[in-house]
Amino acid sequence: MGRTSNAKERLLQVAFDLIWRQSYGAVSVDDICERAKVKKGSFYYFFPSKSDLAVAAYEEHWRLKQPKYDQVFSPLVPPLERIENYCQMVYDNQKEKQQKTGRVLGCPFASVGCELSTQDEKIRRKSQEMFERSCKYLENALRDAHKEGLIEKSDFSAKSRAIFSFVIGMLLQAKLKNDAEILRDLNSIVLQMIGAAVPA
Repeated sequence: MGRTSNAKERLLQVAFDLIWRQSYGAVSVDDICERAKVKKGSFYYFFPSKSDLAVAAYEEHWRLKQPKYDQVFSPLVPPLERIENYCQMVYDNQKEKQQKTGRVLGCPFASVGCELSTQDEKIRRKSQEMFERSCKYLENALRDAHKEGLIEKSDFSAKSRAIFSFVIGMLLQAKLKNDAEILRDLNSIVLQMIGAAVPA
């Protein structure tokens, strides 16, 4: 049973990494099995299709990174500091990937979602779900900032989506230019977007 469990975990990790670094269309089941050192028959034992593997891999990635989100957006952290830490996390993650792979990889959920939104409904829904989860963290931080008198009242759900869309757009620019430094000033721009005081 140990080997079976490990094989599934390897498939999930390899699929996520390969699709993020390349694209869904550029990665085949054979590529994934070869890199994961898993037989093709074992692949289909766990997953009916590459699409099902991709959905499971993205959910597993979220499960692994959620503790970091929970830490960054902890209610014990002042709300504007949560947003600052989120922006720093985005920059740090892309900087780390660039140093490791030589490329800025951008948002994994946006990349596969844009690639397949008109072709694969399961992947489109999973990408949308990931966006909504991220926006909920931002929305709660905005509501708490308002309660503390740090920002004006607004439609915090819409505002969180606007912030997240801006961040995704900046990630796209960083990916196209292969320059993580584009993301260094995210925080000051986001604070301006929500009407908060920008640190000098």
